[in-house]
Amino acid sequence: MKIHREGYPTLLIVLTFITSLNLLLFYLNVNSIVLTVLIVLSLGFFFFILNFFRNPIRDAAINDNHVIAPSDGKLVVMEEVYESEILKTNCIQLSIFMSPLNVHKQWYPINGTVSYSKYHPGKYLVAWHPKSSTENERTSIVIDGKNNTKILYRQIAGAVARRICNYAKENTKVTQSNEAGFIKFGSRIDVFVPKSAKIKVKIGDIITGCETILADLS
Repeated sequence: MKIHREGYPTLLIVLTFITSLNLLLFYLNVNSIVLTVLIVLSLGFFFFILNFFRNPIRDAAINDNHVIAPSDGKLVVMEEVYESEILKTNCIQLSIFMSPLNVHKQWYPINGTVSYSKYHPGKYLVAWHPKSSTENERTSIVIDGKNNTKILYRQIAGAVARRICNYAKENTKVTQSNEAGFIKFGSRIDVFVPKSAKIKVKIGDIITGCETILADLS
């Protein structure tokens, strides 16, 4: 299993902590059964964290007319909204909730050029809260695609996630197979597509990043 580079510091801290704790309990002559249980739990916790930072390599079937999912998760919102930060128009918002069990790596949803990339400090409401899209810590990224299409996606921190890693740089050309970022632990991605797009998913769908087609722009 390949591990994402964003996980190395966290894994080192976790491994140091559980190793130190178990060594301390060993030298304190803790009951062997209790010690064994604690070691097993510690290893289980470490492998849970290790699994969280897995880094699958996926190649999108690149198509300029497709908006692909930027992350794994579950589709929890699909509604028409007015996007007021940058697009200034009505769009279809598609929101993907990521649990701690999902891959938390992101990919670019369309091919094109990054025209906007901005970090917003904020709150840490639970990721499925309706106001998390505008009040939580987040980044907003706009990609200019084919036929002047603009797609906005947001990386949104949840109640547990406290660090968003955004790799999108303004004026950089990107493709759907490129890595776009990483969010630590539970979080959410909002994707805003034109009202004219043909939506290919429905509420409750399990989404696979870099593979699931969210919308068709043709």
